[in-house]
Amino acid sequence: MALRIAMIGAGSIGFTRRIMADLLTVPEFKDTTFALTDISEHNLDMVAQLCKRDILANDLPAKIEATTNRRKAIADSDYIICMIRQGGIEAFQTDIDIPLMYGVDQCVGDTICAGGLMYAQRTIPALLDFCKDIREVAKPGALFLNYSNPMAMNTWACNQYGGVNTIGLCHGVQGAHWQISSCIEHWARREGLISETEKIHRKDVDVVAAGINHQTWFIKAEWRGIDFIPKMLDIFMAHPDFPRTEKVRIDVLKRFGYYSTESNGHLSEYLPWYRKRIHEIDKWIDLSNWINGETGGYLRVCTEGRNWFETDFPNWMTQEPPKFTQEKRSEEHGSYIIEALETGRTYRGHFNVVNRGNITNLPDGCIIEIPGYVDRTGINMPVIGDLPMACAATCSASVRVQEMGKEAAVHGDVTLLKQAMLHDPLVGAVCDPEEVWQMTDHMLTAQAEWLLKMLARFKLPSPVWMKQRRMALASTLSERKVQLACILKVSKR
Repeated sequence: MALRIAMIGAGSIGFTRRIMADLLTVPEFKDTTFALTDISEHNLDMVAQLCKRDILANDLPAKIEATTNRRKAIADSDYIICMIRQGGIEAFQTDIDIPLMYGVDQCVGDTICAGGLMYAQRTIPALLDFCKDIREVAKPGALFLNYSNPMAMNTWACNQYGGVNTIGLCHGVQGAHWQISSCIEHWARREGLISETEKIHRKDVDVVAAGINHQTWFIKAEWRGIDFIPKMLDIFMAHPDFPRTEKVRIDVLKRFGYYSTESNGHLSEYLPWYRKRIHEIDKWIDLSNWINGETGGYLRVCTEGRNWFETDFPNWMTQEPPKFTQEKRSEEHGSYIIEALETGRTYRGHFNVVNRGNITNLPDGCIIEIPGYVDRTGINMPVIGDLPMACAATCSASVRVQEMGKEAAVHGDVTLLKQAMLHDPLVGAVCDPEEVWQMTDHMLTAQAEWLLKMLARFKLPSPVWMKQRRMALASTLSERKVQLACILKVSKR
């Protein structure tokens, strides 16, 4: 099968090499052409060199084409994979730092909350441009696989306005599935059901998770026919590590009765309860790993990763190339979906898709994350029915914020963006309405470089707020800098 797979944002070394290696473990895909494209010629060149070396070392006929001409890369592609970070680290920095000046403390800031909503304003217009290219020059029916956050808003916009069948992919379910398997393993040892050395793989534990991206809930978890949903709180509290590292998730489990797929740091910023008072954040997070709730933790990791890219590239080129084997294949869904569609080998995973009555107490048309089956007939998504009411209530609040953020990005609507910020659970718990308006203006002016490109796409006039709000913001900036210094002092903990 001589497939052509375009990768947009291929200067991302982790995703590009990993997904390429995953695909090349499939014997039928040995002749694949990988068309890599990125706006950074420098980063693209480094990744392309590594990919070409890896293919050569595995003695495969696959090809690498690298170009900054996105349309050229997409032309005649069977699949298009997106992994961009629009605005890069520079824009991401403002997603975290500016809300922090207003007391909005984020660990990740890429899904909803202030950071995720601004991220959507930068990213959605770019994705709609990608969709235009896909419609015009890719092979008919080409599938768009999106890894870029904010996952739900991006995938929603592409399906609704981009005219391209788009599936959103995330590995949050897999990570939480491993956690549940670990809890069951410790429980089974205590019960004498397995030996001290026996391991339980996540494939041994049957799960169904349903909800929206980063707010997906395990509504089924079985091992050897035992239903672990009623036991979930007890087995997590008895785990040697999770009561320390997953305090938010366990507290939500205690009150909702269902475990969230998303990390402690992620979940804490989607809810109004855990990060609204700076001096109380400590009791809900753990600093042994950034993902457990560190303020700006993901920004720090991404910044360090980019620095390593620059300094370690010569070392990577001298390292032993990886072998493309099934044992080393990652759990990322992308390669398995393509394999199933092309070969008919069935794959089951959790995907982000348009809700068409699949979750009956969430709005039709929004993006949900549920289990699906893939084979030659396509991507088949079952009806889940109603989510538990507390889970649905939390998801519904986020869906409406996502909807406003998506529409604001598509139409360049600043007022709607501010209304989305106002209704965001954490922002609303921290800021009063005028602070929300001011924070949003502050972020808009800081990100004008990327947002003016968005506005130009829709031939909208340069917004009045770009000039009107600069002086108003300047008058309060000194005060906010003092507040930020105090917040950062506390955040260092």
